[in-house]
Amino acid sequence: MNKPLLAALSSLAIAGVGAAPAVAAPHTAKAAAVTVNFAGTVSLSNCSGSVIRFPNSADTDPALVMTNGHCLETGFPSPGEVITGRSSSRSFGLLNSSGARVATLRANQVVYSTMTDTDVTIYRTTTTYAAIRNSYGISPLTMQDTHPTAGTAIKVVSGYWKRIYSCNIDGFVYRLKEGNWTWKDSVRYTSSCNTIGGTSGSPVIDTATGKVVAVNNTGNEDGERCTDNNPCEVDASGNVTVRQGINYAQETYNIPACFTTGNKLNLSAAGCTLPKP
Repeated sequence: MNKPLLAALSSLAIAGVGAAPAVAAPHTAKAAAVTVNFAGTVSLSNCSGSVIRFPNSADTDPALVMTNGHCLETGFPSPGEVITGRSSSRSFGLLNSSGARVATLRANQVVYSTMTDTDVTIYRTTTTYAAIRNSYGISPLTMQDTHPTAGTAIKVVSGYWKRIYSCNIDGFVYRLKEGNWTWKDSVRYTSSCNTIGGTSGSPVIDTATGKVVAVNNTGNEDGERCTDNNPCEVDASGNVTVRQGINYAQETYNIPACFTTGNKLNLSAAGCTLPKP
């Protein structure tokens, strides 16, 4: 995993912290050239995340925050474990376009969390999208509900480090295996997205639309094969490829189908393919 902060400080000293702030697209923006910044992202105690909405979410719905499954405050979910409806009081630092913390959001529930097939946690907060926009002028990031495309220009926006990484989607991995966990149809970045510890949970944003297409989660640090912090790629025939220094994300296009009116989770909804408890 792009593990929560372990060894991240030394990595950051090497990598630097530069990022150019600009204007985030509101959820009503049409597909066009979009500049991407920190507005709508959040910082956690040990990870990054974002305030997200789905294409059919309403402004009056409770705002949701997305990060990684391995950023869950109670520890990594076990292989095969799916957590839903667990109460939580976790706090998030809401960032504006320049990366300044303008508010603290608080969760009241872990809506969904797993590290099986994907690596995601979604929290429900105690406020609404409308209240956040009215108070701070910040819109949520909209989650794309179609599969991303290879070659797409993307930005990985870390609220923890207040750093933006720019690269492209290099391709997709049939199975990405790391330690005891296996993820399906993962996004592989081109090499310039050299994410580090603390970037876990960062939204991966399509720069043409401003929409979230994935959630950043891991990279092969040492060239090891399929070990913790050294994921390996496994193709449909079982062939294993190790790409040291390459980083990955988990697609999110399949998440909107699992949420219904009021941003309520329904794992039995038509088209929902997320793992079930």
